[in-house]
Amino acid sequence: MKTTHHLLIATLLASLSMAPVMAAGTHAGGHGESAIGQPGKAANVNRTITVDMSDKMRFTPAQLSVRQGETIRFVVKNLGKVKHEFSLGTEQELLEHYEVMKKFPDMEHDEPSKISLAPGGKGEVIWHFSKAGTVNFACLHPGHYDAGMKGQIKVAKK
Repeated sequence: MKTTHHLLIATLLASLSMAPVMAAGTHAGGHGESAIGQPGKAANVNRTITVDMSDKMRFTPAQLSVRQGETIRFVVKNLGKVKHEFSLGTEQELLEHYEVMKKFPDMEHDEPSKISLAPGGKGEVIWHFSKAGTVNFACLHPGHYDAGMKGQIKVAKK
């Protein structure tokens, strides 16, 4: 019993110590450029894409195309009756963050690549896609990702 109790405390402490790191910016180390680009500036927006989130655990659209070098304003709308999130990242970053969200479902985000919205809420993410490849997005509230609430952005070379 004592060993189980110590293991539980050690696991909890390890999880708590990881939460601020995971919530402090991109997993690549801060708010600068990551494998998926960097935060964009409103003055540099090339175009706006509206993304709807629903309680069917889907994004509309779920597949997007942008060009390397573009700065996109994502206008994100929560059409559902539960809280949803739009989170940009590599698949690995999203999966890592999802594990933390399972442990801390009420975690608040203050990152330029993420927005959590209450039912009926609307917000925006401005992102500069500096690298060609694939950028993923997902809702990382517990159960939503597993239910298929994810999508991809294909970033074409200049």
